Amino acid sequence: RCALLVREHFFMNIQSLFEPKSIAVVGASTEVGSVGNDVVKNLVEQKFKGAVFPVNPKASELYGVRCYPNLVAIEGEVECVVVVVPAKIVPQILREAVEKKAKAAIVISAGFGEAGNVELEQEIAEIARSGNITLLGPNCLGVVNPHLSMNASFARTLPKKGNIAFLSQSGALGTAVLDMAAGIGVGFSKFVSLGNKALLDEAALLEYFAHDRKTKVIAIYAEDLRHPEMIREAARKMSRAKHPKPIIVLKSGKTSAGASALSSHTGSLAGNDASYEALFEEAGILRVETAEDLFLLARAFSLAPLPVGNNVAIVTNAGGPGVLSADAAVGAGLSLAVLSNETTTELKTFLPSASSTKNPIDILGDAKSDRYARSLDLVLADSSVHMALVVLTPQSMTDVEEIAANIVESAGKAKKPVVAAFMGGKLVASGVKILLRKKIPVVSFPEDGIRMLSALATFSLSRKEEVAVEYSYSTLTTPEAIDRKKAETIFQTVKTSGRTALSPIETLNLFSVYGFPIPNYGRATTAEEAERVASGIGVPCAMKILSENITHKSDAGGILLNVAPERAGEAFDTLMDRVKSMAPEAHIDGALLMEMAPKGGIELIAGSFRDPNLGQTLMVGSGGIYVEILKDAAFGLVSVSHDRARALLEKLRIFPLLDGARGGAKYDISAVVECIGRLSQLLTDFPAIRELDINPIIAYPESSDKNGVLIVDGRVSL
Repeated sequence: RCALLVREHFFMNIQSLFEPKSIAVVGASTEVGSVGNDVVKNLVEQKFKGAVFPVNPKASELYGVRCYPNLVAIEGEVECVVVVVPAKIVPQILREAVEKKAKAAIVISAGFGEAGNVELEQEIAEIARSGNITLLGPNCLGVVNPHLSMNASFARTLPKKGNIAFLSQSGALGTAVLDMAAGIGVGFSKFVSLGNKALLDEAALLEYFAHDRKTKVIAIYAEDLRHPEMIREAARKMSRAKHPKPIIVLKSGKTSAGASALSSHTGSLAGNDASYEALFEEAGILRVETAEDLFLLARAFSLAPLPVGNNVAIVTNAGGPGVLSADAAVGAGLSLAVLSNETTTELKTFLPSASSTKNPIDILGDAKSDRYARSLDLVLADSSVHMALVVLTPQSMTDVEEIAANIVESAGKAKKPVVAAFMGGKLVASGVKILLRKKIPVVSFPEDGIRMLSALATFSLSRKEEVAVEYSYSTLTTPEAIDRKKAETIFQTVKTSGRTALSPIETLNLFSVYGFPIPNYGRATTAEEAERVASGIGVPCAMKILSENITHKSDAGGILLNVAPERAGEAFDTLMDRVKSMAPEAHIDGALLMEMAPKGGIELIAGSFRDPNLGQTLMVGSGGIYVEILKDAAFGLVSVSHDRARALLEKLRIFPLLDGARGGAKYDISAVVECIGRLSQLLTDFPAIRELDINPIIAYPESSDKNGVLIVDGRVSL
């Protein structure tokens, strides 16, 4: 009950950010063109439906509104405070806001974490947190709510009312979007510039927008994201609601070198973006690559209903664009609807003989509005058609406005998504205006229309998929094999010695106490010791060099295979000579002897790295010495469920071989899934793990004497 009360208070405070009855602007400058002046001007002249209190001790009024010397001097309630003063004064202003019992604060002021003043940013966050104030910013553009004519920002434009909530970490991108929104048929429920996110971030706002009745779709520009659990929960809740709300994200930094410090195979395979890709996939969030696509898809969800499937029909008055549309549809994962015999027969009764009644339906260049209307009505009435793209190229006889009006009518009757591609400029402008006014998605090129329809279908189908609710791996077949206390002892030994990397023996010991299947192994520092260890193993061994300075053992000649126990001493000396010759600067700690793994297996890799914002990211892929060449890998955020572990495997190009492709042997996939689960549990139990590789995991056929898997090597760093 306490948690529910806290959550209710939290939502009330965010509501005060977007729907305040009164706003005070501290730093309300009289200098025209300054930020503080612009914020007051926007609120007053764009007719905010609430009270405005400019705070300026040196002025009596601003834009016809009385000024106050400070917050405390304001009579009555102040629900939201906009702060536009030098950074060093902001803590004082927020303390006054707490005294005034304000519920929300927008700190537009810059000069905090982005300028190296991290402690100052932490100070204002703590003041707001302890004073029960929802804090937006600092270093942000502000907030816009068109439904209240509220422009509490220094953006000039008050956009049209709509149902798109836009969250932007970039103020500059925000101003550009607000300026062009009307021209591309976009209206907003809310616009919020997040700035440095000292307190309020995307995760918390997603929770709020899940309940906001004015919002139908959420578009986000993000440079980083935090609290993946909250994002995943909010996104799934919205996608599976009675009135679903899609989330579309443009995430920058996809190709940055942020992973350059990672030395593991997992890190090099991941690049800088794998954690975010995993989050978006698991949460059902649509990712786009450009700002143009962000609002292309936002328009689609804002204006069109969701389809029940992915079959698209294309109606066009030009063959070339029809073929391009069909190619784009197939490339985007859509299926060209196969029209029923009844539909094609009826189409033939009024279309010219040269027309095509197969999908794409080419109604020819001389088509007027009546031909468009009858064709589109018939196609949309066909049960095999889930959505339609209507392509128009302007010919001398094309009655553009009438065709646009008919598209509006047909779409309204069918209640299926219809996107219009009106190709041209001035000749189609009047029709485009009609479609925009009547809230039908319209684009200039058919490929854009297909991207819209594909996104609608992808979201509609994904929300129907069954997903595991529990995100901890709780189906280990032998959970008693995990000995967490022994693992803690291993980590403590590493920390005490001042190291961050586990030795190969410590790594194998760690995997062993977490129940991973490992062949018999031991360490030797002399030829005599190698003979004793090999004799204890009793079967042919692999012998591997032990050295912190050698990452890839095979490149330094540091591996010998099939070493018979009676030849172990001789092999040890050979190994040492080879490595000293090929890597003379390396410090050698001896050799690892391990029972040779049986032949007939497929090599896989599993691992993890720690993203600074999203936490542990788990990887599974094709293993062996060609890991970074093959680049066959899939990623998921920890912790993973049993179903998610299986899904990661199924994404690999090598999976068909594991699953018995072309009559081949089926490998023990369940044992591999178990290993992924144990790895997820290890990473959950010990979040201090920075990087980890298990390479290879050797999977064996189910029918073999040695079914299951074996772990033969790995690396762990803290």
